[in-house]
Amino acid sequence: MDAALNAITTAAVLVAAPASGQGKTTVAAALARLHTRQGRTVRAFKCGPDFLDPHWLALATGAPVHSLDLWMTGEADCRQRLHAAAAEADLVIVEGVMGLFDGDPSAADLAERLGLPVLAVIDAQAMAGTFGALAFGLQNFRPGLPWAGVLANRVAGERHAGMLQAALREPEQWLGALPRGANFALPERHLGLVADGDLADAMRRLDAAADALAATPLGQRSLDALPQVRFEAPPPPVAAIAPLLAGRTIAIARDAAFSFIYPANLETLHALGARLVFFSPLAADPLPACDAVWLPGGYPELHARALADASDMRSALGAHVAAGKPIWAECGGMMALFDALVTSDGEVHPMWNLLPGRVTMHKRLAGLGPQQLHVGGHALRGHTFHYSTCDTPLMPAAHTARPGAEAMAGARAGEAFFAQGPVRASYFHAWFASSPEATAHLFDTGPIGVPHG
Repeated sequence: MDAALNAITTAAVLVAAPASGQGKTTVAAALARLHTRQGRTVRAFKCGPDFLDPHWLALATGAPVHSLDLWMTGEADCRQRLHAAAAEADLVIVEGVMGLFDGDPSAADLAERLGLPVLAVIDAQAMAGTFGALAFGLQNFRPGLPWAGVLANRVAGERHAGMLQAALREPEQWLGALPRGANFALPERHLGLVADGDLADAMRRLDAAADALAATPLGQRSLDALPQVRFEAPPPPVAAIAPLLAGRTIAIARDAAFSFIYPANLETLHALGARLVFFSPLAADPLPACDAVWLPGGYPELHARALADASDMRSALGAHVAAGKPIWAECGGMMALFDALVTSDGEVHPMWNLLPGRVTMHKRLAGLGPQQLHVGGHALRGHTFHYSTCDTPLMPAAHTARPGAEAMAGARAGEAFFAQGPVRASYFHAWFASSPEATAHLFDTGPIGVPHG
């Protein structure tokens, strides 16, 4: 069958900016919330690896938010997810990452490859005529980049908005202005935006942002007046995922301390045949009966005292490991397994004593970027992003590597991958769908099969 026969056309934009902190998430979530309130089906995505912005987009749309990344998730996965979203949605919104042309691959690469028109958000609070230069540069820096227009953020008032609009070479590019003000600002902390679940007024903030956007030309456009994108049907997958974890139950920590979970990772575990159960260490939930445990990343440092007091969980995980059952601990999940966690104010908290040593929080980034880990003869893709370091006598079983690092002489090793008994741990955040076979190895009882690093 000709794939073009299954092509779907729907309204779609990629919300981007010249840099981080310009208001991409606010605009993307406001646009999603505005149309959702009007009874439309909206599906949102996040460009690149991210756990926090998707919380807000999911709150705005009422649906899971997946990542799109030409390297980590792969172009085929991006096309499949966008096509599936277009089949059920009136509007598809993709939020960019960092600045429009930052990173490799960048948001601009995704927009160009998949035909997503760019809606540029520019923080204009300290500029006037330069707004036009920035807008022109973003639109024309890469010839042929699909373009939707430009929206000014944090604008002082009508006069300021008029100056910004007049600075544009093409008046039809003007999509309006959002005012300065805290009533719909999305607060930040050291890993990015504060998650919506940590704010009692999260939905009120989104509604206030949607109300402000409704007064702009962008907010007043009908769906038909928004850019229309044709999403071609992707080719069928080469092979189905084998049920390598059939009959196994995986217990997954999920609460404010362990919240960095890609929906696609849960989908992959289901496709591998695993039964998933969830528990909250912060709520003093008992460890469910299970064959394996996944401790995802999150904010253990913000809940260090509560985790230190979770003696029942410490004992249950110790018994789980003593029985030879595997644990996969990512970033924040790994931090909770060391003997101690030192917060940025110097306070020392005892942790769960399954890995020797301690982790220490810092005020500056200690790791950032795409990474891959070879497990069981397969490459598992993902990324790293953390503010802590670990001091341990445990020797790494392997290291992750940056994309293409194998071909670079003297390439610097990536994140340490620790394997002590059935405990597997790293700062590395894995995208399970990149290799279901490697994922199964993380949760299996056999040898982990990583090349020594």
